[in-house]
Amino acid sequence: MISESIQAETRPIDWKRIFFLCLGLGLFSLVYFSSAWPDAIDPNGKSFSLSTEAKGAIAVFLLAGIWWVFEVLPIGITSLTIGVLQVMFMIRPANKAFKDFMDPSVLFIFASLVIGMVFTKTGLTKRIAYKMLSIVGERTSMIYLGCFVVTVALTHIMAHTAVAATMYPLLLTIHALYSDDHEPTRFGKGLFIGMAYVAGAGSIITLLGSARGAVAVGFFKDIVGREISFFNLSYYMFPVGWVMTFALWGFIMFFFKPEKSRITGIKERSAVMLKEMGTMSRAETASAIIIFVCILCLSLRAFVPFLGGVNKTAIILVSTILFFVLNILDIKDLEAIPWNIILLFGGAMSIGFCLWETGAAQWMAVNWLSLFKEAHWFVFVMSIAFFVLVMTNFIMNVAAIAISLPVALVIAPYLGVSPEVILFTSLIGAGMPFLLLVGAAPNAIAYDSGQFTTGEFFIYGLMASGILLVVIALFVLVIWPLMGMPVLLG
Repeated sequence: MISESIQAETRPIDWKRIFFLCLGLGLFSLVYFSSAWPDAIDPNGKSFSLSTEAKGAIAVFLLAGIWWVFEVLPIGITSLTIGVLQVMFMIRPANKAFKDFMDPSVLFIFASLVIGMVFTKTGLTKRIAYKMLSIVGERTSMIYLGCFVVTVALTHIMAHTAVAATMYPLLLTIHALYSDDHEPTRFGKGLFIGMAYVAGAGSIITLLGSARGAVAVGFFKDIVGREISFFNLSYYMFPVGWVMTFALWGFIMFFFKPEKSRITGIKERSAVMLKEMGTMSRAETASAIIIFVCILCLSLRAFVPFLGGVNKTAIILVSTILFFVLNILDIKDLEAIPWNIILLFGGAMSIGFCLWETGAAQWMAVNWLSLFKEAHWFVFVMSIAFFVLVMTNFIMNVAAIAISLPVALVIAPYLGVSPEVILFTSLIGAGMPFLLLVGAAPNAIAYDSGQFTTGEFFIYGLMASGILLVVIALFVLVIWPLMGMPVLLG
């Protein structure tokens, strides 16, 4: 005990941590205590004022961004700070600021993590990993590609959060075969960061990949008066998602080239290990059935009226309850849940709703998009993509769509831009938040591997976001017109 206290006293001061702690607090104070900011005016002349509470929401938003990126506190504690600041500075009452920490979306992430835990505990993860490795072989580049393709394929039929939770233990098993210790490796960084990125790329392809697509299509119908069908959306999004998948594979191979070009003997070893596992156990079989039925119900919600009326969180939580009813999991497993990740998303929901309910998000969207109301149509479209891409890293992608799409659809006719290109561009930007862990659940799930820091994720995410914007530009200018999308009004 004495030696520990002596070590604590002699530990060097972390000036970098102190600097970013103070920077976050300084930005919060500068914005919150500043004088009133001017109103935002949309193209129709409608005025959006920034109240004291809305200004406070922006202040909390900036502090959280700094603290999350530079990880000056555990990410879950930064999330708690978001709730506390809202209450202490009377931005929102406690019954709203803290209620968001148990939002259905947060519980959906909790249930997804439980599914991942079941895959690991029952042995399903090892069985799938060994089977996949016996197919893709020894080359680490092909292992990367195999993992990414499986991830994207699964997002066609299930939510990307559930996909990430499913793939996470699989990647842990693969990395354990690559490295004997738990220290970060380039291969490990590439596996987990890549999984998070391609989960986003895959989630845009169908309406089953995430909730944002259905919300955006609903807005489009209400504002434009035209229906976008399930298959119509997939027709335009399928090539974007898969082009990004292969582009991200190249990106990962360049920046995270594995230390070993091959895992010698892994194909044969995986085949032997798979054989040694024998037939599936009762727990594996029960778990597989529960997970399959759960995924099937989630996938059918878009087509079956009865299931469409049931919240997706309730469906996935049924699987969690059944795992405990059948003794597949026990109390020790419940205590092993990564609550740091759960708190992270609780905070993300809280700041997202805070920006939305105070009007701060609308004020930012109108100010930003109004800057481009007289710009060239292509610049305007890319400004939408950029705004949604930035916002979706801080707030729920559904909210990023909700605040930007209506404004963009109002401005678009003045510039002769087709509403379809606005819709699909916004959906792409909202689907791939590569900068912050709070941007999407797969990002946070990947972070739990310990293979990368929040700073690394942010730096490489900047470059990946640049690739995304280039791909969007390519589709807007060349590929979508060739596919028959009306980019400009006739």
